Amino acid sequence: MSAVFQPIPPRPAPVRTEGFVPWIRRNLFGDWKSAVTTVLLGGLIVYWLPGILNWSLLRAVFEPSADVCQQARGVGACWGVIAEKYRLIIFGRYPFGEQWRPLVATLLMTGLLVASCVRLFWRPWLGLLWVVVLAAFFVLMGGGWFGLTPVSTDLWGGLPLTMMLATLGIVLAFPLSIFVALGRRSEMPAIRTICILYVELIRGVPLISVLFMASFMFPLFLPQGVTIDVLLRVLVGITLFSAAYLAEIVRGGLQAVPKGQYEAAASLGLTYWQMQRKIVLPQALAIVVPGIMNSFIAIFKDTSLVTIVSLYELTGAMTLALNSDADWRPFKIEGYLFITAIYFAFCFAMSRYSLWIEKRLAVSKTR
Repeated sequence: MSAVFQPIPPRPAPVRTEGFVPWIRRNLFGDWKSAVTTVLLGGLIVYWLPGILNWSLLRAVFEPSADVCQQARGVGACWGVIAEKYRLIIFGRYPFGEQWRPLVATLLMTGLLVASCVRLFWRPWLGLLWVVVLAAFFVLMGGGWFGLTPVSTDLWGGLPLTMMLATLGIVLAFPLSIFVALGRRSEMPAIRTICILYVELIRGVPLISVLFMASFMFPLFLPQGVTIDVLLRVLVGITLFSAAYLAEIVRGGLQAVPKGQYEAAASLGLTYWQMQRKIVLPQALAIVVPGIMNSFIAIFKDTSLVTIVSLYELTGAMTLALNSDADWRPFKIEGYLFITAIYFAFCFAMSRYSLWIEKRLAVSKTR
């Protein structure tokens, strides 16, 4: 009589490892140190939360009336300042009647960035789309074409200026940083020395100094009668400064690639640029994704420093909007919280996208 195989039915796990309660147990109460920290932070939240809710919502003023806000001063938040000044905060000193133009330009730029982050749109025509959208952005902002009223760059400001400086700063600095990182590892002494001097010189001064020199010092070296727009000079300064820091991140990734990869690529008869493009750089950039994204976030936030050269981006436009009106000047906290939320939304989106890229790379490595 032949035996019949009969599997034993699976039994439930003795301890749940998935779900909300296991997550809390693992992340918040993993050991006694974690448990004590969780209890202390929870106690502070319980202590402060009622007061925060009372100030920000329950007793807050949402009406754009300076008199009503003055009566609630010290008791509740005045969100009416946002309702009153949001256009000046978002668009800066751009002419009021033409503010639909920076709105459309910002939406186009945002849509381009979102499309560039979606894998479905990673096609050869994406480069052409970048050229078209950037051209449309500058045409809308500057005018002088298609019947649009010309607007000088010194009137650009707010969120459109922040997004433009951050986007172009990242797009221009990233490829430059790759060439500088490769140059620092080059066997040619002249190229290696130039790249080292560039990185060490730029990293040795703060960004404010670079912007100051680009705005005020650089024109002194130009021939008489030759002028370069201050916005272009600031963009070049941000690009060069960001590229120096990004280059060191990329160089760290290049050093992390095993030497055997270089030897294997050379044994296949690949040229230097073929080896870098197909073998080395894909691995090096994958290793330093967190560092690269951290630098991108820093570039986005560092655009707030251009206020020192009279370009009023988001932070500068908020300060200008409230300082120019004595009735709303006492409510700067609400204004700062508003632009903080905007900065946080963009920076948080970039950090989440970085985590998504890391997960995709982790899947590729396990195959």
